[in-house]
Amino acid sequence: MSRIGDLPIEIPEKVEVTVDGQTVKVKGPLGELERTFKPGIDIKVDENEVVVERNGEDIESRSMHGLVRSLIEGMVEGVSKGFEKKLEMVGVGYNAQVQGDKLKLEVGYSHPVIIEAEGDISFEVEKNTNITVKGIDKQRVGDTAAKIREVRKPEPYKGKGIKYVGEHIRRKVGKTG
Repeated sequence: MSRIGDLPIEIPEKVEVTVDGQTVKVKGPLGELERTFKPGIDIKVDENEVVVERNGEDIESRSMHGLVRSLIEGMVEGVSKGFEKKLEMVGVGYNAQVQGDKLKLEVGYSHPVIIEAEGDISFEVEKNTNITVKGIDKQRVGDTAAKIREVRKPEPYKGKGIKYVGEHIRRKVGKTG
């Protein structure tokens, strides 16, 4: 039995969940999300909670049970609270600026790197080196943060690059001469 899939999802105030067949729409104060799931999982909305049940014992239904529940819970949390990922830049001369819905990064290349916000994503920059990626879609926030980190990954000798806040970079000892 899926321990995660059996748990009901609490629906907070000001959040509205509607189910139309296999399509789930979640509307809240921060926006609206919609997702269609594969058949094999039944999604029901009771008074103030969502219940996810599988309608078979085949391998695919069992494996999708917990996943569908987690995805719906992420949608509910996204439209009510939102998600954010924080990154920090380490390096001399590294800085970031927000220009409209674009993020301009200067990280030691001969040209600035510009990353565009997709959909509901927004950027905030503090002290020119701390970047916050915000949005209601958990997957899109994580993908955008990973794309920013990919521009200049942290290197193990001096620790320069873009890393997540709280991420530990394993340091190596340089050459001894």
